[in-house]
Amino acid sequence: MRSRGSSNRLPNSGGFGFHSRISALVLSMFATMATIYVAARMWQDAESRVYLIQQLHTTTALGNSAISVDNKLKVEACREQEHKLSALEMDLSAARQEGFVSKERPENDSTRSKKRLLAVIGIITTFGRKKNRDAIRKAWMGSGAALRKLEEKGIVVRFVIGRSANRRDSLDREIDNEHRQTDDFIVLNQVEAPEESSNKIKFFFVHAVESWDAEFYVKVNDDVYVNIDTLGTTLSAHSDKPRVYMGCMKSGQVFSEPTHKWYEPDWWKFGDAKSYFRHASGEIYALSRALVQFISINSFPLLAGLFFEYMPMMM
Repeated sequence: MRSRGSSNRLPNSGGFGFHSRISALVLSMFATMATIYVAARMWQDAESRVYLIQQLHTTTALGNSAISVDNKLKVEACREQEHKLSALEMDLSAARQEGFVSKERPENDSTRSKKRLLAVIGIITTFGRKKNRDAIRKAWMGSGAALRKLEEKGIVVRFVIGRSANRRDSLDREIDNEHRQTDDFIVLNQVEAPEESSNKIKFFFVHAVESWDAEFYVKVNDDVYVNIDTLGTTLSAHSDKPRVYMGCMKSGQVFSEPTHKWYEPDWWKFGDAKSYFRHASGEIYALSRALVQFISINSFPLLAGLFFEYMPMMM
């Protein structure tokens, strides 16, 4: 009985040891694989964090760019005007006065090689006003050599007139003859008529800014005496401002009653307040180059009757 029991125990003892060794080996392999798996996951997580940080920085940078582009898109309709006005502001800030004339523009600007004028003055005149023109030439404008000397100081003065509705008639010929003698006209390809006065002034500004590079462009009636020295000093004092609309500024009530002396046919354009926009008296006023450039760019929308309404709103 004891020998049988001994024989039974010996095999059981050996089998237990064999299975223990297999289990330990399996556990060891499992632990090794688990360690490799965990290390790989940690390595992947570290790479992912680095990648995410890089993406965050990139996204942030792109976000800033997107905001900038979005802002620019909001003003896409007036991009050309904005660029030109910015260039004008840079020109004005860089300009330095030399008497009535600013110094030359930077050498890298090849569009203009001459000194910038202080002002171009347009004297609005019409047919049958030669006596007024002669009085102005004698009083303050000058003619011939005196007019050229004034231009050397940086101020160009010209009479502004349109054409007769009957082209090449006696009215046109009289102006042409006078112009050949004095050489001091701007003759616009525009019908000379009272109802076209707004368009006439608009086209004067367009012609002037395309023909002369000046700080200011001035409109004057042909019955106004101008003190050139005082005007030059006043304009020079404002040459560092990019957008200037200067004159005898006024406003006032809009009268909608047809029987009133100062009846305004377009009274309905001024709303319930029925007061004119703040604007300069028409005898004389000055616009800086940036504003005249604006008129030139937008000359088509600024139709007759709207011109003087737009100007005060650009202040």
